[in-house]
Amino acid sequence: MDLSQFTQAFFVEAVELLAQMEQLLLELDAEAPDSEQLNAIFRAAHSIKGGAATFGFVALTDTTHLLETLLDRARHGQLTLSRSMIDSFLETKDALQEQLIAYQAENEPDPARVTHICEVLRQLALESDGAQAAPAPAPAPAPVPAPAPAAVPVAVAAAMSAPGGALRIKFSRLSDSECDLLADELGNLGKLLSRTRSGDQLTVLLDTSCAPDDIVAVCCFVIDESQIEITAEPAGEAAPAAAPVAAAPAAPAAAAPQPAAPTASAAPRAASASAAAAGTKDSSSIRVDVEKVDQLINLVGELVITQSMLTQAATMLDPVECERFLSGLGHLERNARDLQESVMSIRMMPMDYVFSRFPRVIRDVSAKLGKEVRLDTFGKETELDKGLIERIIDPLTHLVRNSLDHGIETPAQRIAKGKEAEGQLLLSAQHHGGNIVIEVSDDGAGLNRQKILAKAMQQGLPVTDTMPDDEVWQLIFAPGFSTAEQVTDISGRGVGMDVVKRNIQEMGGHVEISSREGWGTTTRIVLPLTLAILNGMSVKVGSEAYILPLSYVIESLQPRTEHLHSITSDGHVIKVRGEYLPLIELHGVFDVAGAQTDATQGILVIVQAGETRFALLVDELLGQHQVVVKNLETNYRKVPGISAATILGDGSVAFIIDVDAMPRIQRAHVERATVLARAARTEPVAA
Repeated sequence: MDLSQFTQAFFVEAVELLAQMEQLLLELDAEAPDSEQLNAIFRAAHSIKGGAATFGFVALTDTTHLLETLLDRARHGQLTLSRSMIDSFLETKDALQEQLIAYQAENEPDPARVTHICEVLRQLALESDGAQAAPAPAPAPAPVPAPAPAAVPVAVAAAMSAPGGALRIKFSRLSDSECDLLADELGNLGKLLSRTRSGDQLTVLLDTSCAPDDIVAVCCFVIDESQIEITAEPAGEAAPAAAPVAAAPAAPAAAAPQPAAPTASAAPRAASASAAAAGTKDSSSIRVDVEKVDQLINLVGELVITQSMLTQAATMLDPVECERFLSGLGHLERNARDLQESVMSIRMMPMDYVFSRFPRVIRDVSAKLGKEVRLDTFGKETELDKGLIERIIDPLTHLVRNSLDHGIETPAQRIAKGKEAEGQLLLSAQHHGGNIVIEVSDDGAGLNRQKILAKAMQQGLPVTDTMPDDEVWQLIFAPGFSTAEQVTDISGRGVGMDVVKRNIQEMGGHVEISSREGWGTTTRIVLPLTLAILNGMSVKVGSEAYILPLSYVIESLQPRTEHLHSITSDGHVIKVRGEYLPLIELHGVFDVAGAQTDATQGILVIVQAGETRFALLVDELLGQHQVVVKNLETNYRKVPGISAATILGDGSVAFIIDVDAMPRIQRAHVERATVLARAARTEPVAA
C-alpha cells in the first residue's frame, strides 16, 4: 500500500510534537521534575515512534525508541535526571528534527549523526544503571500512561472503562484506499475477528491488548479522529464473531507496511503540556496548504478590485433610477470587506510561533557565555501575517544573541554594579494602529555613546559630538560596524545589524533603538500587519497615479517660496517648523513627463522612513483607501523605487512607492547629474 499520501500528516504532527517536547524539556526542573511534564514528553516521543514505525522510517524509530525508554524510566522514578541529561535530550530533539527533514525530502538521515545520537542515549542508559546494557533499538512495547478524560472521545472513554473482550471499531466517510490501509494497520495491532464494509463505512471487530487511544493514534495518521468510534464488545459476544474470520481475513503481513510497535502511540492530538490539560484537537479544524490560502487571498483581492471598479462606474448613474442597483452594490461592498477581513485572518499567526523558539536559544547561548538570563514575553497572542512572521525570525534571533553577548553582563559584573545576578531579556509584541511593534529589551550595560562615535570616526562615517542619541544609535546599523573587542562565534564580526535593518525595511518596516548606558537597550521593530493589503494614499504625478503606504505619511502641505532653499543645482530642502527636510521630486525620480516642476504649485507629502524625514513633491492628492498588493517582480521585474503594484477602481495600474529607497535613488540622481555637468564643462570645444 502506498503511504505517501498520508506521510505529510505525520510530518506536520511530528514537528508539532518536537516543538512541544523542546518547550517541556526547557521548563523541566531536573532536581524536582514534574510528573505531568515527564508524561507529556514521553507521550510525544512515543507518538513519533509509533508513526515512524508505521511509515518505515527506521532511523527515526530507533532513535525515538531509545529516548522513549529513558523517559519511561525517568517518569517511573527509575532514573535520576540532571541538567546534562536534559541537554542530551535537547540534542536528541535536534537530531530527530534533522531526521524528519531528511525523510521529508525523501532522503535517508546522515548515518554518522544517527549513530552518534543513539550512542549518546545508550551511554545515558548505561550510566544511569551502572552495568545494565542499553535497550536494543528495535521497537518494543512500552507502557502508556492513563490519559486525562478530556483527551479521549466519549466513545473511546467508554471502551476503556469496559471489562475485557474485543473492541468494535467503526469508521465512517472512508475511501477505498483508506479502508484497505486501516484494515491492514489494525491487523498489526491485534487479531482481526471480522471486517464488514458498507458504502463508505467499515466496522472491524479486533481482539487486541492495545488501549483504544493507541488505536486512535495510528488511525489518525490516515483519517480524522471524528471518523472513528470505538466501543467495547462483551466477551460473550466476541466469540461467535470469530467464525467469519476465514471469509474476511486480514491482509497478508507481507503486503502491510512496516508495523508499528504493538502498543502503538498515544494520539499526537492528545499530547500536551500537561496530562490534565491534554485534549484532542477540535474535529471541526482542518489543515490547509498555504498555497491554497494564498490562492484564496488572491481571488478575494480580485473580487475587491472588481467591486471597486463597479463602485467607481456607479458614480455615473442616476441615484433615483438605479436605486435598487446602488443599494445592492452597497451590500456587495460591505460583504466584500467582511470577506476580505475574514480571509486575511486565516494567514494571521500568533507571535508565540516566533517567541517559543527563544527559550532554547537563550539557554544554549547564556550557558556558553557563563551568564544567567531570564526570558520574559509579552503579547504572545498578538497576530502577524504568516509571510512576515517567518521572515522576522532571523532578525529577532540576531538581536537576541546580540543582547546576550554585548548587552547583559556576567553575574559577577552585575553584582558589582548593584544589579541582580540574573539578567532579564524581554520580548514583546503589540498592535499599534495598522502596524505591529516588536521589542527586544535587556537590562544590561546599554550602548556606549563615546565608543560608538569613536568607532564611527575611525571608519570615516560623517559624525559629530553633538549628534542626538537617536542618530548615534543608528550608526550600529552601518555595514561592517562593530565595537566588539574580540570576535566570537556568537557575534562581533560587524556583519549582522545592517542585514537586520535591510531585511526589516524590505518587509515595509523600520527599526528604532533607545538605550541608557548601564541600564539596558531596547530595539523596536515596526512592521505592517500584512503584506497582502495595505492602507495607502494615492497621489498623482503628471498623468500617473502612485500609492504611498499610509504608515510612512506624516502630513501634506503646499509650501511657500520662502520655505524652499537650494543647496546644489539639483538639490533642494524645505523648512518645516524650523527643520530642514530634503525635497525629492517624484517626477524626476520616475522620469514622468508633464508633471508639476514648481514646488509652490504642487503638494509636498512629508514622510518618515526609519529615522529619516523628507518631502515628496507630487501634483495632487487623490485620496486614501485600501489597496491589494500585487508582486511586481513576479509579474514583471524589479523596478528601483517601486515595491509593488495595485489595480485601482478604474482598472488602471498604480505603482506602490518604496519610500525607504527614495533618499538613495535621489542621491544617485544628484551624483549622476553632477558627473554629467562636470563632463559638459570640461569637454573641449571643436575647432
